[in-house]
Amino acid sequence: MRDYARPEAVAKRIEDALVERFGETCSVDPDLPGLDELARIASHRVHRRFLPHPVEPTLLRLLCACALSAPSKSDLQQADILVVRDKAKQRAVTALIPDMPWIADAPAFLMFLADASRLPQIARLRDKPFPNDHLDLLFNAVADSAIVLTTFMRAAAAVGLGCCPISAVRDRADVVSDLLALPQRVIPLAGLCLGWPAEEGVITPRLDLSITLHEDRYRTGDPAAQIDAYDRRREQRRPYRRQRDPARWGQAPAYGWSEDKARQYAEPLRADFGAFVRGKGFRLE
Repeated sequence: MRDYARPEAVAKRIEDALVERFGETCSVDPDLPGLDELARIASHRVHRRFLPHPVEPTLLRLLCACALSAPSKSDLQQADILVVRDKAKQRAVTALIPDMPWIADAPAFLMFLADASRLPQIARLRDKPFPNDHLDLLFNAVADSAIVLTTFMRAAAAVGLGCCPISAVRDRADVVSDLLALPQRVIPLAGLCLGWPAEEGVITPRLDLSITLHEDRYRTGDPAAQIDAYDRRREQRRPYRRQRDPARWGQAPAYGWSEDKARQYAEPLRADFGAFVRGKGFRLE
């Protein structure tokens, strides 16, 4: 955001980005502190094409340190970052997800881990009982890891890098776990492609704030009308380039977000993930 010396220009850029994102105007006070960071957040873009320039190890370590400075539930620190420097392993991950070739092309590839292994170890080291071996242990580790992932992406954007998170690593979590020698109670949350962007990227429209922003109580509204309106707004700004599995579902005359997601989740996905998590030593009771 350094191109904008005047706060009014940065405020306008935030407003424009949010109109593109949500289809409505959010007023931004030019005197508000932190406008540059708000502009980066509001203008978030995923990047899948990168310049053939490396991400220097010192910079990568700095970004990881900044990400791991993020809040942690009760200071339990259950998030780790694994930097995949071995290009053979990076290609192996790509082979598991063939429709995402940008994984192999990324100058840097990281894995964000939910790590609940240390707490039981600490309990044994300090000769204490460990009665909290249940679902909340997994939930806290996943939340910590997600916060660290998000913080890393913000730090990367601040220095001009582009990111693309890869949740599809959980499609073959067992293979990824073996490939990276993940111990018991450590699971992959997401991979992350990282590099210097080869293109600006686009802003993805989100569901209207009237659907996802609530006050005092949860409002259901009129989901059919709200989602239809979002489908039409998204079609105007970022239409789908192809329809999902037309051999099974045919060609829809109007193909929006809701049709795409309905088709996506009409297929069984990660039905074995619970078994994988239990096999890694988590108890889900």
